[in-house]
Amino acid sequence: MDNNAQINKQTLPFASFEWKIAFRYLRSKKKEGFISIISLFSLIGIMLGVATLIIVLAVMNGFRSELLDKILGINGHITIQSYGSGIDRYDEIREEIGFIDNVYSVVPTIYSQVMVSSGEQTAGAIIKAINYTHIERVPKIDESLTIDRYQEKEGLLIGSGMARSLMLGLGDSLTLISPKGSQTPFGTTPRIKSYPITGIFNIGMSEYDSNFVYMPLQEAQKYFNKKNKVNTIEVFLDNPEQIDLALIKIREIVDGVGYVSSWRDQNKTFFTALEVERDLMFIIVSLIVLVAGLNIISSLIMLVKDKNSDIAILRTIGASKNSIIRIFFITGSFIGVAGTTLGVIIGILFCQNIDAIRLFISKITGTELFSPEMYYLAKLPAEIDNYELLSVVTMALSFSILASIYPSWKASKIDPVEVLRNE
Repeated sequence: MDNNAQINKQTLPFASFEWKIAFRYLRSKKKEGFISIISLFSLIGIMLGVATLIIVLAVMNGFRSELLDKILGINGHITIQSYGSGIDRYDEIREEIGFIDNVYSVVPTIYSQVMVSSGEQTAGAIIKAINYTHIERVPKIDESLTIDRYQEKEGLLIGSGMARSLMLGLGDSLTLISPKGSQTPFGTTPRIKSYPITGIFNIGMSEYDSNFVYMPLQEAQKYFNKKNKVNTIEVFLDNPEQIDLALIKIREIVDGVGYVSSWRDQNKTFFTALEVERDLMFIIVSLIVLVAGLNIISSLIMLVKDKNSDIAILRTIGASKNSIIRIFFITGSFIGVAGTTLGVIIGILFCQNIDAIRLFISKITGTELFSPEMYYLAKLPAEIDNYELLSVVTMALSFSILASIYPSWKASKIDPVEVLRNE
């Protein structure tokens, strides 16, 4: 069988000789060194772009998931805030709301801001007073308590961040200072009282671990002079995502008593900002992959010019224009597929070990790369979404394939007679 017959027989899509020639062009030769370097940079660019996209999206997803989990595990999914000085029939309201489907628990609460002091150390704090028999209904607090002494009548529960900053431990005393004290002929005097610390919680969210103090509801009513009133009622649901029906019924029950809001209302701005930031990061990092795709175009165009004589010889011995297109298409697409595959592997491995990598880099550089006080969480989270992973892979492969089309088509348009005449 002659060469023409051999090639004509193998002009099916991606024939073996097309693969062999394409991979031969990928291998570096001295005179093609510059072209190979550009191809290598294209592969590295796609690899880094894909890996960075996966890591960025995973971290943003991890932030949202972790923050949402902690927020829903600490605060009520539905909150009723009193219009006036307080809610006095909160026990009656609690019982009525408790009969609504999807309601897990109803917790009457007093929120207030105070100063706390221990020795010469002082700080601002948020008091959250609840009946300690309901503490197990606040999942993140109940799970993270270091001891089981929260049934004591006057004991305070403080976060690990506050305990650290004020140098406090179990059994120590913490003084509360409220500006809303007693009225005297000389004006209002601050209310000051000390309480023992009977529990320390650590939920891994700096905002709560450093600023929140839990105290018994009855003691808070005395301290803040609420006289059997609360200013907030928190409702926890079995399924926080299915909140609409419960909201409607609760608004009917507390009509005229207080303002009703959901966890979505309270955190809407924050989570919207996270979504916008994630979308912007996706667009910005995608430019890395796009630039790498443009490098594929330039490297293939230079390769086509360098291989003019090879293309002419292939055409004269029977290779079709489509075969030439497929040869250079394989060359360009392989760069994209290899870069994308390596990027996915690196991105997934990085996400699975992201906190260990952070700690290692912090140790060798002597710097804190992820401050819990700044980012709210105690560790760097990462959560890979399979749909987003598929989107990143599809985008990278699409850029690579599209970048290979024009140079491949250009190669097929070379006139073998003209090239061989000029040789």
